[in-house]
Amino acid sequence: MVRSGCGCGRDEGPRSGPEFGRQPGPEPGPEPALGAAAGERGDRADARSPALFQVLLHVLFEHAVGYALLALKEVEEISLLLPQVEECVLNLGKFHNIVRLVAFCPFASSQVALENANAVSEGVVHEDLRLLLETHLPSKKKKVLLGVGDPKIGAAIQEELGYNCQTGGVIAEILRGVRLHFHNLVKGLTDLSACKAQLGLGHSYSRAKVKFNVNRVDNMIIQSISLLDQLDKDINTFSMRVREWYGYHFPELVKIINDNATYCRLAQFIGNRRELNEEKLEKLEELTMDGAKAKAILDASRSSMGMDISAIDLINIESFSSRVVSLSEYRQSLHTYLRSKMSQVAPSLSALIGEAVGARLIAHAGSLTNLAKYPASTVQILGAEKALFRALKTRGNTPKYGLIFHSTFIGRAAAKNKGRISRYLANKCSIASRIDCFSEVPTSVFGEKLREQVEERLSFYETGEIPRKNLDVMKEAMVQAEEAAAEMARKLEKQEKKRLKKEKKRLAALALASSENSSSTPEECEETSERPKKKKKQKPQETPQENGMEDSSVPVSKPKKKRSFSKEGLASSDLEETAGSVSLPKRKTCVPKEEPGSDAEEAGNRSVPKKKRKFSSKEEPLSSGPEEAAGSKSSSSKKKKKLQKLSQED
Repeated sequence: MVRSGCGCGRDEGPRSGPEFGRQPGPEPGPEPALGAAAGERGDRADARSPALFQVLLHVLFEHAVGYALLALKEVEEISLLLPQVEECVLNLGKFHNIVRLVAFCPFASSQVALENANAVSEGVVHEDLRLLLETHLPSKKKKVLLGVGDPKIGAAIQEELGYNCQTGGVIAEILRGVRLHFHNLVKGLTDLSACKAQLGLGHSYSRAKVKFNVNRVDNMIIQSISLLDQLDKDINTFSMRVREWYGYHFPELVKIINDNATYCRLAQFIGNRRELNEEKLEKLEELTMDGAKAKAILDASRSSMGMDISAIDLINIESFSSRVVSLSEYRQSLHTYLRSKMSQVAPSLSALIGEAVGARLIAHAGSLTNLAKYPASTVQILGAEKALFRALKTRGNTPKYGLIFHSTFIGRAAAKNKGRISRYLANKCSIASRIDCFSEVPTSVFGEKLREQVEERLSFYETGEIPRKNLDVMKEAMVQAEEAAAEMARKLEKQEKKRLKKEKKRLAALALASSENSSSTPEECEETSERPKKKKKQKPQETPQENGMEDSSVPVSKPKKKRSFSKEGLASSDLEETAGSVSLPKRKTCVPKEEPGSDAEEAGNRSVPKKKRKFSSKEEPLSSGPEEAAGSKSSSSKKKKKLQKLSQED
């Protein structure tokens, strides 16, 4: 037996307190701390003469919140395994007398906790764990015994750090108590927070384990092949129902058309056989893909022995036939999807034995990893378990093949060679599944080479031609696989370069757009600040136009003339000319009789009122009623004064 110690020597006197220790001495005595049960077993323990721990025992405990390093006081292994001691582990007060916390290293974040959990599960010593052990464990490694719960991480610690590690027995009991009382051992940690940390780490750990590679997930293959088999059964059942239902009306069609999907399409297209004529013959040829069958259907419809059927029955038959046709079309698309997934997940297996049989092998094994772990003898009879156990029970002949019977190789072999070729094919399937499972770059080169080997073995059984050696074939496959991997790497590099170029162009366009926006914003602010100023300047310029100012207001009012009278056009100008010609004699009547002046003066006198008339008439909608009246009076008084001056000069 092994006994733990404090590492710094033994005490001479007896131990006090409820520790489960023994007093040193030449004659081993009873263990007083164990009570009556320990006293009864004292002679038995002395007879076994258990050895004492001469080294210090530490226990490493991994929790969702961090690592905990605990020291174990002097405890005999035989005492720890007693039922009374197991009950003491459940009691917090007694458990504190056995174990004390040496160090606690909390995780900085949930991501760090996930990294440490992955490292522990894979048997790798994380840097945080290394720092904790090197800091808080004694420097003399031979005097330290470290208890861990997982043998894998214990072997890694012993190999990298040199500490002796122990699992099971005493360590399992101590870890059970630590797990139970952990929130009481660490200050500031509550039971609720510890449970939340465990739940969060468990979710993230499971999520990380599931997300290995989205493109290499075989769960989709398992579901697809299962759905494909179910669809085959359902389509077959529904098609037989359509044949029986529509056969009452057109029984001769069953003998002409054998394919279920084609029969349902024809039943949907023909409907009432009495309406089938020469015009629908071309469509019949498209559906049947055979002119002779289309002609036979047309002839049979004219001399059919079927019963007449009502319109409502035909509608139900056609609707059910359309459902069967849609199911068969979905079955084709699902088969295409399965082929694409098999080329991504298991290209070698699908190239060797086919997509459907390979998918059934994966589904029956549970996953591609499980199939890769199976030996070739298991792969050979996979799917024939019932026949195997029946043969073992009755001591009969065991089955030679299971699911691989659906491959073309076993059907092509002779009866006496079916067992040989099935065993050889199972061997190659096992190799192909392992290549697909553990290769980093998926390629179908190995599957094609393995298929060639099976073909050569078939010809060897039939003709006796010696096939190539497996070593030579694998060397060729390795060369071709390297070339394919290099080609794929080049394609990926080109795609990455194109993606980077597009990203650069996009970033440049965004930068240019942002710079234009930043430069245009101050200009827009200036324009907005200038616009109200211009409007303020235009207001005093519009007032003299209303008052009838002559030359200074004319250029300002020109654009307003075009805007306000653009719809009237030429009609307004004609009216203005007529108004000007009529106004001349009116102005002359208010002037006293004069001698006839020069033509130039008369032309000048005539031109002035025309301009004024045009301007005043076009500015009328801009002014109000009283303002028009005041403006007209002032203008008439000024005109009179000018005419008087001209008459005086004459």
